[in-house]
Amino acid sequence: MSSMRSVGELAELVGGILEGDGQLPIVGVADLQGAGPQDISFFAHPRYEIAARQTQAGALVVGQNAPKNLGKVRIRVANPSAAFTKIAALFAPPPAPPVIGIHPSAIIASGVRLGKDLGIGPYVIVEEGVEIGDGTQIGAGAYVGRSVKVGTHCVIHPRVYLGERCLIGNRVVLHAGAVVGADGFGYEMKEGKHVKIPQLGYVQIDDDAEIGANTTIDRGRFARTHIGEGAKIDNLVMIAHNCVVGPHSVIVAQSGLSGSTTMGHHVVIAGHVGTVGHVHLGAGSIITAKAGVTKDVPAGQTWRGAPARPIKEQMEMEAHMQQLPQLVKRLKALEEKAAGKKVTAKKSKKKK
Repeated sequence: MSSMRSVGELAELVGGILEGDGQLPIVGVADLQGAGPQDISFFAHPRYEIAARQTQAGALVVGQNAPKNLGKVRIRVANPSAAFTKIAALFAPPPAPPVIGIHPSAIIASGVRLGKDLGIGPYVIVEEGVEIGDGTQIGAGAYVGRSVKVGTHCVIHPRVYLGERCLIGNRVVLHAGAVVGADGFGYEMKEGKHVKIPQLGYVQIDDDAEIGANTTIDRGRFARTHIGEGAKIDNLVMIAHNCVVGPHSVIVAQSGLSGSTTMGHHVVIAGHVGTVGHVHLGAGSIITAKAGVTKDVPAGQTWRGAPARPIKEQMEMEAHMQQLPQLVKRLKALEEKAAGKKVTAKKSKKKK
């Protein structure tokens, strides 16, 4: 953590062009609304120009096309967000110290295979047949079920649940409260009652994936539910049994994948999206917020709406929907005009 840096030092750090007093001291980072005279903030999108002019920040990280007369010291860069992230790291508080060794309150079954340099926190439970790789950290109150395999240098935060036979790769991060390997939601109706279908599969999470807090990933019905390498899943996401999340895909908060939904690589699912079961989202596709996916999405396409459609088609429909009040008025006017003509025609016939 750095206590103070000059704007000139920060400009040099990010390879930016300094505009203004390079000796101005900076002691922290903040957003445009919350920044003070010794903070630095960033301005990346034209919609925030008014906020950038009104901010109390002493300095701003700005893009190449940002105005020059913002009234602040500026660091001009190609990518303001990336540069600001690099600056923010200087002022970030130190990370929590790693767990070292095995806490006396942890309960570890006999025959468990533990790697080197592990950290196992208070009240962790590790069941029979578990393997945990070198350098992995397991936070307080986590549960590791029978025959689970956890790779090297993983971070399992407090109160994570890993169900039996799950496979966790290397450098995987599971945030607090994540549930990996709970039963899938499978039932059959027999004699008027819901009868549970045994969930016999497991969950596999590949290297470098990150799973958000209180996200749930159900085990497969027979085979696996699979989270691909480098996938990033936000908090409060629901992934049902037998789903496949493609490598390096992103799923944002409060989205839900129904059973056997599959995805290619580099798919982006925005917040509050839902899918029906057994659909496929092609590689590189994007599903915008609050969409409801009811059929396969081709690779590389962006879909929107509920039911989801290609974004251009959906936006045209939304534009027509906004015109409905005016169209209703026009229709009523035409109906009244037509009715008036009919009355006039009837009167003319009677006179004849």
